Amino acid sequence: MAKLQNFTWAVEDIFKETFLNYMNSWRRNMTEAANKLEAEVAAENFDYVILYLMVMIGMFSFIIVAILVSTVKSKRREHSNDPYHQYIVEDWGEKYKSQVLNPEDLKC
Repeated sequence: MAKLQNFTWAVEDIFKETFLNYMNSWRRNMTEAANKLEAEVAAENFDYVILYLMVMIGMFSFIIVAILVSTVKSKRREHSNDPYHQYIVEDWGEKYKSQVLNPEDLKC
């Protein structure tokens, strides 16, 4: 278990260093005001804020996609022999043509 824990820490450190190097690589040209702001931000230790936001947005997206997929699947499972759908599907014009009364049938 200790080896697994050490491996987890090593992977975390590698990921953190890679992520921070990537994020800091584009900030080479900075003005004096930007340097002062960077010093304040570095003191507050926001290393994992972007990672946290990415995870939260990913979880929210997964939930939304799951809801949409389950809704689509439930719509597909509706059977065509459902009485409500049969009522809609029936051709009412043809049904009433067959029920037209002949004048001879009305004679007593």
